[in-house]
Amino acid sequence: MDFSNYNIGLGITGSFCTFAKARKEIQRLCDMGANVVPVFSFNAQTCDTRFGSAKDYVDGICEITGNEGIRTICAAEPIGPNNFLDIMVIAPCTGNTAAKLCNGITDTPVLMATKAHMRNGKPLVIAISTNDALGASFKNIGMLMNMKNIYFVPFGQDNCKSKPNSMIAKMELLPDTIEAALAGKQIQPILQTPT
Repeated sequence: MDFSNYNIGLGITGSFCTFAKARKEIQRLCDMGANVVPVFSFNAQTCDTRFGSAKDYVDGICEITGNEGIRTICAAEPIGPNNFLDIMVIAPCTGNTAAKLCNGITDTPVLMATKAHMRNGKPLVIAISTNDALGASFKNIGMLMNMKNIYFVPFGQDNCKSKPNSMIAKMELLPDTIEAALAGKQIQPILQTPT
């Protein structure tokens, strides 16, 4: 698909183990012509982990997209009244972010951007990545699947032996999921084995 006429808000939350896969797909969206506006959660901006430096990751995403990104709740709020995004994506979306989204909690830049965008009746795509998807987060994922204008990147268990409740999205299906969501459709099948 040619995304050259689309503004895509891309929320990044603190599922650090999926940052590399998300970065690859952000690059692919930009290569497909999209104007990608990154939105960083506070944890994505500040937590250095065994997967790398927060500053290096944020700077790298900003370089790929050519946008400085949204880093505060105040900066995210105008997304609603300015109505400039065609679609909002949260990739990766932690169980914590999914739970807050389900319950109307808006305490990070990603959640504010999502709330502001969704008030305009436009689609949201979620690329779930959580160790408790089949545990405490299961009900939240189910609730989000039943909400209007919310679509999921296909996901599945990533390590059923060591982490039986963990599920992650197939990030390589992000562009296809966005294309379907822009047409008001959920890509199928939703449950797949991650690669």
